Amino acid sequence: MAWSDEEEDFDSEQSEDDEYSDDVSEDEDPSEDDADPSGAALPNAEVQIEGDFNRLVQDIRLADDASTTGVLGKEWDLNIDDQENAFRDDLRLASGIGRKRAAKHPASHRAEQKGHRAGIVLSPQVRALLGDGNQAYVDGDIQASIRLMQEVIRIEPRASSAWSVLANCYQDLAQPQKALQLRIMGAHLHHDAEEWDRLARESREQGYNQQALYCYGKVYSLDRANFSALWDRAALARQMGDHKTARNSLLAILKSVPYDLTVLEELRPILIELGDLALCAALFDAAFAHYVGAYPAGHGVDATSGAEVPGGGFALMELLVLADLYNSLGEHERAVHALRRGCRWLQGRAEQKFWDACEDDREYDVGDARAQPAGPREVPPGRFPLDVNARHRLAVARIKMRDVEEGKMHAGIVLAQDVADYAPLFVEIADAYYERDMYAEARPIYELLGQDASTSSVYILLQVAKCCHMMGSLHEAAEVYESVIATDPSLKDAKMRLAGIYEVLGELRKAMALVDSVIDLRKRRGRGAEDDGPQSTEPASTSLFEEGSTAKKKGKGKARDRLSLAQLMELEKKKEEEVKRGYKRVQELWPRMMLPAGADGQAAAEREWMLEAELLVETFRETRMLFLTTRNNPFRGMFPRRPRHKETEETEETEDAMASRLALDMERDRVANRLKKDSGAQEAVDVFRGIHFDEWLRLFMQYSFLLTKNGQYDLAEEVLTHIMHSNAFGKHREKIDCIRLSLIACAIYAKRHMVVVEQCRKFISVYQFNNDPMRLLSASLASGFRSTDAFIHSTLQKHLLREVKIADIALKSKDKVKWARTRWTMTAGAAAKSTDGDDAADEDPVGGAEEKGPIPLPTKDNPVFVAMYGQICMAAKSYQSALFYLLHAYDYCPHDPMVCLSLAIASMGRAMQRQADNRHNLIAQAMAFLTQYRELRQGDPQGLDEVEFNFGRAFQQLGLHSLAVKHYERVLELTEARLKTSPDDFGLAREAAYNLSLIFVTTGATSLAEGLYRRWLSL
Repeated sequence: MAWSDEEEDFDSEQSEDDEYSDDVSEDEDPSEDDADPSGAALPNAEVQIEGDFNRLVQDIRLADDASTTGVLGKEWDLNIDDQENAFRDDLRLASGIGRKRAAKHPASHRAEQKGHRAGIVLSPQVRALLGDGNQAYVDGDIQASIRLMQEVIRIEPRASSAWSVLANCYQDLAQPQKALQLRIMGAHLHHDAEEWDRLARESREQGYNQQALYCYGKVYSLDRANFSALWDRAALARQMGDHKTARNSLLAILKSVPYDLTVLEELRPILIELGDLALCAALFDAAFAHYVGAYPAGHGVDATSGAEVPGGGFALMELLVLADLYNSLGEHERAVHALRRGCRWLQGRAEQKFWDACEDDREYDVGDARAQPAGPREVPPGRFPLDVNARHRLAVARIKMRDVEEGKMHAGIVLAQDVADYAPLFVEIADAYYERDMYAEARPIYELLGQDASTSSVYILLQVAKCCHMMGSLHEAAEVYESVIATDPSLKDAKMRLAGIYEVLGELRKAMALVDSVIDLRKRRGRGAEDDGPQSTEPASTSLFEEGSTAKKKGKGKARDRLSLAQLMELEKKKEEEVKRGYKRVQELWPRMMLPAGADGQAAAEREWMLEAELLVETFRETRMLFLTTRNNPFRGMFPRRPRHKETEETEETEDAMASRLALDMERDRVANRLKKDSGAQEAVDVFRGIHFDEWLRLFMQYSFLLTKNGQYDLAEEVLTHIMHSNAFGKHREKIDCIRLSLIACAIYAKRHMVVVEQCRKFISVYQFNNDPMRLLSASLASGFRSTDAFIHSTLQKHLLREVKIADIALKSKDKVKWARTRWTMTAGAAAKSTDGDDAADEDPVGGAEEKGPIPLPTKDNPVFVAMYGQICMAAKSYQSALFYLLHAYDYCPHDPMVCLSLAIASMGRAMQRQADNRHNLIAQAMAFLTQYRELRQGDPQGLDEVEFNFGRAFQQLGLHSLAVKHYERVLELTEARLKTSPDDFGLAREAAYNLSLIFVTTGATSLAEGLYRRWLSL
């Protein structure tokens, strides 16, 4: 153990940086840093005390200037933080470690510190006033004496006799509180440790605890060997709940009497309360090493009693404390090592170090549970005795290390004991199994504890229910929860868990009743809290400090409402375990949920899966560190490492689970605000609470698909849109694309075609000059009136027209386009000529991975964009515009059958319009393109029925029914032949049969139409 680390932790508050300031004021004598506890630094302590006195007097004078009550008319209030800082400086001088922090004092005060003056010379006027005041006191004229002494203090505050006489006056007036206050003021001028100790006891007797702490601090600053003052200060601070002050005082004692077990025993609960388990473990580990070195035989004489005791005082109990601390810190291997080594030392076998080479605990085997050694080099079991409490610690450590077999061996020996005598050990072993998701092993132990009223509790029963739930025994879990709630109806958590089980079992009315009762209980408690508001009934205090609740609110309130970094990390660890447990449950339920609908257990598995997945999804979405306001900051973990600063990161806390989450969020906000300065300090991480981001993304997709399938598309869209803005995915373009594709899939299922168009527009903007987004758009809007309405929407038309223009300008005039961070845009001159120059509206608002450089500009004409825009115009019945763009596409790619078919349809449509002045030419042009389309498709046997259908449709529109019937019947013949080999492949037969039936009906051949209905158009 390195003492310097622990001393730094002691000398600073937990909310401060654990480093001493190396700055020394220009008038500070460096030799003061080497002061010893015997009193070599007393002159400096006296200067510090007189500095406090000067500040108090200055406060009094300022108060007199602002009021008319006269000298001493105001109750003084010292700053407890300043006094505590001064006390820690004294402790540094006493230990000889670190330098005293340079204080900021005015020049006059620094001048006084350069040389301490032994006394003062009173003026004749002051001496005369002192004499008159003393005579008035002797004569019994108390009021005159008070008036004269106040005048003396006003003229020369350092006249110590004036304070003493004035205190006696108030004592005679039966005002002991005021008298004590004045004696404390006068004590600043005497530098008498015994007087300060007496004042501390009087302050404590009168209930002025803050004032007593101040006096105890002055005792120690004047008499460094007075450890009783430090002990009293620590006891009083602990009684007041000021654990940090108690810690500082006890650590000061421990520096002078290191490894003292009495001090360590007092310090242990304080450090545990502060959450500083690491320091506590280090202190006990250092004491363990000391006693092992001092008493190698494992026993020695106790310095207090003179009797021979195990370990010289560091016995089994202290060893168990050390093991518990290591287990709490998650350092299970060190706990095992300490237990094995410590018990061996206490048994007088410290020299048998060869046992440390064994990875298992065969040294303390019982019976023949372990197999005999296979070879001569393997150490046989030692079978040395081991206390059941030590074995219990070994069992817990081994189970949490996932050394299950070794842990089960120890646990079995412990569980063989009487449960009534060792119930706490049973609970901790069961909890260890539960934390490692070993519910089958934990459940019997909890049930055994729950069978006896002396060992059962609400916690035990709730754990039984949780184990049943996690093992899939929902009915048994529900029964246990019901019995617990019947015993204590105020258990909100149990009610909510039972409601979740009822929901999985399909008993929705029972679930709703439980949820309503929880909400009603919260409302009643809220009203009760408002009615019973805090009312202060404390009398006015005459202490130099603000005492009671007021002092707590002023001096300690902010700190006590905040969680330390260690506590935050412990809270985060618990949340991570909950997430891992929930994700494991989701994975276990997935195979059962994917069974065919109606299969045994499929519906219940799906409901439970949705509940567990909802908790995980909301946990992710509620974590602010995953949704930073700056796009360029990737996720660096819940507590990213940063260069050390003066202030430790802390956050607000409250008592319930939601407030704990908000406390974490506030801490993460502060970290996020500082990440800009430390953006390169740490690499991004791809794991959140033990689950990789790829697994999180898969979970989000599965959850959204199931929501959409169950008719909750709006919630699915909200979830997917929200996580798209997470900095966990924002720097990975492929993940953003995956989320957008999931949105498109859900929108297609829910028939939200405008969402499909919006997301496809984002793809078109991101992957500029790429044809795949256009293919995705056409595939997503397959057919139907709603799809057509979305396809011809004005926003999509304008967007595609702009893309067509940019591509054309980029090919022909490269100087008229510019690279704008993520895509090419038109320059100001080119954009001015365009009717639609708003490029920013279609940029992707979600931050993705930055491009390494501008994407290549197109080198040849692209028929896809112009063909797609032409088809939009054609669907909007703007056939003239459609012909313009489709002919461009035909010039770029004359051998594409789709372009030829589109031109045929556009020409036919234009010919049918009244504005057409060359109708016959357009019909001939349409038939020409249709013929070329047939020639290009003849090589594909699968497309013959498509060709015949399109010719039939063209002749039907022209009114040439005889030709149309010929082609439709050819479609039906091809389908009949194909059905012999593929019974389910109807192709275009039904469409052709419907159109053919219309022709037969209009021409009077109803019997032929009826035959078509029965053969092709009936179910």
